[in-house]
Amino acid sequence: MKFPYEEFDLSGVKTYPLASRRSKANAADFARPFKAGGGVAGLIGSLPDILAAADFKAVVAAMRAARDGGHGIIWGLGAHVLKTGLSPIIIDLMERGFVSAIATNGAGVIHDFEIALSGSTSEDVDEALGPGRFGMAEETGRALNGAINTGVAAGLGLGQSVVGYLHQLQPPYAGVSVLASAGRLEIPVTAHVAIGTDIIHMHKDASGAALGEGSLRDFRYVVSSVARLEHGVYLNCGSAVVLPEVFLKAVALARNHGRSLAGLTTVNLDFIRHYRAQTNVVSRPVAGIGKGYSLVGHHEIMIPLLAAALVEA
Repeated sequence: MKFPYEEFDLSGVKTYPLASRRSKANAADFARPFKAGGGVAGLIGSLPDILAAADFKAVVAAMRAARDGGHGIIWGLGAHVLKTGLSPIIIDLMERGFVSAIATNGAGVIHDFEIALSGSTSEDVDEALGPGRFGMAEETGRALNGAINTGVAAGLGLGQSVVGYLHQLQPPYAGVSVLASAGRLEIPVTAHVAIGTDIIHMHKDASGAALGEGSLRDFRYVVSSVARLEHGVYLNCGSAVVLPEVFLKAVALARNHGRSLAGLTTVNLDFIRHYRAQTNVVSRPVAGIGKGYSLVGHHEIMIPLLAAALVEA
């Protein structure tokens, strides 16, 4: 059956008063022009209470409440956070009580270790790969593997081994090393590695036994930390795969032991949205018990902004 060209009759369309409708954008939530001298608090207060700006304010409020209530804040730090020069910001938050524990990956350990020893990190891979120099820094391969092997043999976790080594060594740039500062402040650090993904695995001193045992030990440590996060906060910053997977398994074990994790707030902060971070951090762990937020932006802008909002109450 063929339909004809026939205009729809609009004469019977039903309408309603605009004032009776529930709207998602309201003038009361709009942004306010920033006033000179308003400071960080003025800037945050000038943001609209809509979408990402509202989420940002909610994250700040949750982190303040967790710190003030003693409920715990765990930071999951990918290496990019350290490579973009944010160690001093993280360390300041550690000193102010906004960090209860840190989880990182193998690359995070490597970059922080190099920063502690030399004040620099992140080689030019394109330049170094061709002549076979990529990942072959002597001190990184020898000393870092040595610290891991010795520490794990003594019963420590992988992150704990490197933290202890740097704290004892007190290298020239310990003041801008997150791991050295963690040793000073007695904040636990766990490191979660995938064998073959990090440059220190290319060196003769790398021990699969030590890397595996140390990383597994760290997994059990981080589960204990996550299990304490009722009304606490977990932030995943710059890890697309490893840390979101570790966090989800930690939540699963905590819930298996009867920890409700009620009131948990989770945050993913990255410059794009990744599948695992969105599902394993923002969505699944807080379903029915808490709230998850995704803040999209460059770490080198967003983390200092977040820290400034936390510092300036």
